[in-house]
Amino acid sequence: MNPDSPPITTSLGFDIKHSGSRLRKNAVKPPAVHPHKARVLVVDNDPALRRLLSIRLGAANYEVESVHSAQAALDACMRLRPNLVITELRMEQMNGLGLLKELKSRWPELSVIILTAYGTIPEAVQATQCGAFGFLVKPVDKSELLGQVQRAIKASTFTHIEGDWRADIVSRSQLMEDRLRQANGAAGTDAPVMLMGESGTGKELFARAIHAASARREKPFIAVACQTLVEGLLEAELFGHETGASCGTTASDLGAFQAAHGGTLLLHEIGNLPIALQVRLMQALREDHELKGESPARADVRLICTTSRDLKLLINSGQFREDLYYRINVLPIEVPPLGRRREDIPLLVSHFLEQATEASGLTKIYSPKAVELLVTTDWPGNVRQLFDLVKQNVILSQGKVMTEEFVQQSLRSDSTRIPSYDDARDEFSHDYLVKNLQSTAGNVSKSARLAKRNRTDFYKLLSRYRVLAEDFKRIPHL
Repeated sequence: MNPDSPPITTSLGFDIKHSGSRLRKNAVKPPAVHPHKARVLVVDNDPALRRLLSIRLGAANYEVESVHSAQAALDACMRLRPNLVITELRMEQMNGLGLLKELKSRWPELSVIILTAYGTIPEAVQATQCGAFGFLVKPVDKSELLGQVQRAIKASTFTHIEGDWRADIVSRSQLMEDRLRQANGAAGTDAPVMLMGESGTGKELFARAIHAASARREKPFIAVACQTLVEGLLEAELFGHETGASCGTTASDLGAFQAAHGGTLLLHEIGNLPIALQVRLMQALREDHELKGESPARADVRLICTTSRDLKLLINSGQFREDLYYRINVLPIEVPPLGRRREDIPLLVSHFLEQATEASGLTKIYSPKAVELLVTTDWPGNVRQLFDLVKQNVILSQGKVMTEEFVQQSLRSDSTRIPSYDDARDEFSHDYLVKNLQSTAGNVSKSARLAKRNRTDFYKLLSRYRVLAEDFKRIPHL
């Protein structure tokens, strides 16, 4: 072909995105303060073409990565989180159509453009019917390339162009992708979100991802742990101190609700919130409520709550208010345990190894058999427990390669069985109350004095950890 002649380039840009997805993206996308480059992944077994496309797209201010195969593209998508994939149709092992189907099954909102030769245009048309945004015919005209790339990225809602809202969540499983789609949809609203799941599954990471994907991303993200503070301190943490005690009012005096004004407030383990504070929280969430009676407007916050407990069971036992449950459970999202996303374990292990060795500069790897063992192991502490084990393995291992035998020994060792923080705290609290009551033969007044708590607070602790003082009273011999 004469390079000076008009290019014979066919391009079909079929915008097949669901209208609901596009509306959600537009609803949550404010002007970016520090925009990031849009990411493009190029997939082709021809290194010269990959280099040419990378140069052209890089010159147009896109962040570009190129790979030679479909499998490498799938791995890169989990790491890079691209806005667009441009893939050759004819490749060995898995062709472009197979890659397209796999990409769409994992990430339906990712835009894909097919590269094709003249003789495969019918196949390219078939690809658009399977979900491709469009196709480009080789040799690719520069202006046609850049025009279609711009339109495809604009249509993609796989990630936000202005930032990777879910960058801290490492996953390749379809189950997690489903939950992340729910999270991204929730980010487009101000409705309360309830994140449910076992301890250690990464519920706070989900909460932060929702905040990062929302229009509130430039405002504060405040997290409060409902399970770690006594009632008086928790009330002050949430709603602030009463004014008048001092001449000035600091940020800490305001409490989390006002500190998070305009942003997101995360309440960890809402099921542990005392009943009195549940009432106060309901008041704070009413649209006409004036926080502490001092402000003419209520605090403008997006509320996200987490729970590892069954709140309906707590409602039935009188430990949680039903009206509050329906107020905060508008958008429920279950964060799955690690046992239901085992395909993520090798990826998580690699990620944690990189974190654990970054500071020291050490080179550590798991043998294939060791990784297989980690994949098949039960993880009651979920992702947090896996992370702790990897850190300990890096510290304790002598050689570069951590073997299956070494990992098996560390899993059997009590010292490396790391319970979650919440489980360890609950176990300690329960054991403490039992030993305390044993020492006083079930005398609550004496036990409260030993614990340096008043009787009311002590009874609340007994109720929370289901310990009955009557079980420890000495029964006289008959």
